[in-house]
Amino acid sequence: MRLRDPHLNGAGEGSPESEEASFHPALNFVALTGRVDVGDQVVLNTVATELRLGTGGVDFVIAAPNRIEQEEQAPGHILKLRYTPLQTPVLAAEAPESPYHAAIAHFTSLDELPVVCAELHSQIPAICAAARWALRHAGMHLDAKIVYIMTDGAALPMALSRLVPEMKSRGLIDSTITCGQAFGGDLEAVNIYSALAAAKEVGRADIIVVGQGPGNVGTGTPLGFSGIDQGLAINAAASLGGVPIAVARLSFAEARQRHYGLSHHTVTVLKQIARASAYVPLPRLPMPERLLLEHAISEFEIDKNHEPVVIDADNGLEALIDEHLDVKTMGRSIQQERPFFLAAAAAGLLAAQFVEARSAVVMG
Repeated sequence: MRLRDPHLNGAGEGSPESEEASFHPALNFVALTGRVDVGDQVVLNTVATELRLGTGGVDFVIAAPNRIEQEEQAPGHILKLRYTPLQTPVLAAEAPESPYHAAIAHFTSLDELPVVCAELHSQIPAICAAARWALRHAGMHLDAKIVYIMTDGAALPMALSRLVPEMKSRGLIDSTITCGQAFGGDLEAVNIYSALAAAKEVGRADIIVVGQGPGNVGTGTPLGFSGIDQGLAINAAASLGGVPIAVARLSFAEARQRHYGLSHHTVTVLKQIARASAYVPLPRLPMPERLLLEHAISEFEIDKNHEPVVIDADNGLEALIDEHLDVKTMGRSIQQERPFFLAAAAAGLLAAQFVEARSAVVMG
């Protein structure tokens, strides 16, 4: 197959592509396969389009066999996508050759930094927009830093996210870290623990947000979903001396009963995966939805090991709306899934409260 000119909307008359029945967009990750040009012969992985997947449902360039790439010096000796044909070297922040090696080697604690642990990538903008709004109103907008850690539960390339560069350009996040097999962040880390250390020691984070990238996986079983990373992040944050804040996944527009109200994913994470206690910010909702949520919290004994906190999150959500980001969850907009995004905004607002409290202690 051939790559068509990306500036064309369709095949030109008389061009080789006009003989094809249809086009598929194909993504090429330069870090893995080098640069390709129009007319290059490429080998494609078409599994996603054949399975008609949603996020990531495009073809991917595996190789351009006829191109000769110049050898480039490896940035570091740590490999990601290890022991696959596309394994690639990165400069891990904690590696001996990294300028940050000593700082991370001497890391001892997160010192009660708030760590917001999300399940879905679509929650990240609401968390960050709300936190930035609250920090601005506390007079800390320019000083406080928000660092996003992308785990390897879903998409591995940070470049697949269209939301991250938009959030960075708007100042909603200051820097990014990709951990595990994920790659392409401002910093690379071997695992979630060293990523948290890097966020504090290198990113100088005041708020750390942890969550998977786009393309989460679910199977309809209690344990078979990639967002289970949320529980691992809660445990890691607590064990390193941070304050874990768990984002509840809420929906009253979801047709699937297991995700209606308080999602079974959130229940599984808080009851079975998270061994450490976390704050669980919940938005103030209209009475019918509030009663359903309160019933779920009681029925699943979420408040037995965790601390639910009700927060008026409307201003945080308005901050997200004001950013005009095209953010959806399961194909539904902010207006269609207001409680979902309110819950994420509530987490950002609570994180900002911890930043303000820590600042007051330091100033005092």
